[in-house]
Amino acid sequence: MKNFVRALCACVLSTAALLPQAASAQGTQVARVAFAGMAYAGDAASLETRFPFSRQYEKRVEAADTRVDAQIRAAIGKSAPRHFEVLPGLIDELKGRDQALVTSLVINSETVSVETFGPLRKLFVLIRGQALFFDFKTQTVIRSYPLSFAYIDVFDREPTQDDMLARVRSVYEGAAGKPGIFARYAEVLADATIPTQVSRFLKVTDVTVSDAVAASLPAYLKDSPGVAQTWAADMVSEAISTRAGVPIIPYTKGYAVGNVFPMRVSDGTVFNLKLPEPDYAISVDLTNVKKVQFGQAAAGSSFIYGTFATVKVQLPGMGTPYMDSSFKNGETKVVPATQTFVDDFPAYYDSWNALFRRVAEAMAGKDQAAWLKAAASAPDIQTQLLKTKEMIEQCK
Repeated sequence: MKNFVRALCACVLSTAALLPQAASAQGTQVARVAFAGMAYAGDAASLETRFPFSRQYEKRVEAADTRVDAQIRAAIGKSAPRHFEVLPGLIDELKGRDQALVTSLVINSETVSVETFGPLRKLFVLIRGQALFFDFKTQTVIRSYPLSFAYIDVFDREPTQDDMLARVRSVYEGAAGKPGIFARYAEVLADATIPTQVSRFLKVTDVTVSDAVAASLPAYLKDSPGVAQTWAADMVSEAISTRAGVPIIPYTKGYAVGNVFPMRVSDGTVFNLKLPEPDYAISVDLTNVKKVQFGQAAAGSSFIYGTFATVKVQLPGMGTPYMDSSFKNGETKVVPATQTFVDDFPAYYDSWNALFRRVAEAMAGKDQAAWLKAAASAPDIQTQLLKTKEMIEQCK
């Protein structure tokens, strides 16, 4: 029970923006949120299978006489939330309140893969998560901000378990001067806001991945049903949340049953949170990829990696969308003549990321006119984006 209390106190820290209470003699209201620590999304029974390296990392940190939650609190201390106050209170103190808001760093997925390219081994680590806010009393998700961190390393041998675990640690704690998952969670909290009234909800609800796109994906994204769709939904959700500055309901295909979001805190306590119905639905269709050589010299060859997608934003069940357009994007990659083995997926991944980042920035009202002129298929894309921007404002 003590471990659970500590974990939930950690979650409150991120959710501080959600619990308004009187805070000053001038009568201003400061939101207060309880921090419940790090948690894992999905079925608790498959936790060790779905997050093997994250769980090993967490256990090693605890064996060193510290806690993951303490590291998260330290990160929050360096980048304190501007719009709410983080409470150190116990979870029991939340019981009986009209509104008791909690935040948690929820880990959605863990990818640790090794691919062989001739004599080389490429290690890829990707952790995706979210800064989740929920009402403790009603057990309802209020808002969520997705986040992620990827790490790539190359070995001239097969990486060991310790090699992989060391890179997972870097993903959580940061590497090469880049903030890791803990710091990114703190950064999200620093800017997160809690609405004074019920806001409207946005969610990626439908994802389609064509056979051509699936063929370009690495094995870890296509070995199991639904993994590629979840990968695409998370990529789109994070782009929109980050670039448009809006929370977004997590994509839950695969572990949400009856619109319930299971969440297991690291001490073993399970929450079954209710997900709100989205007011606005985003559907994404990854339609194609294309690799085109456009230059060659003695030093090597240049390629354009093109990605193609259709994005639709609409009211669920309604016929007239806010936005409905296909987009294309190309990113260049130079392959040295001495390079025998070429992994195309990182270049495609960069192209996908850039495509959805630019779409999200356009949705937020940022100038992407030059790119849209060549990239968007809809002749009235600017009109569509104006309507979409107004919709985005309703979700903040």
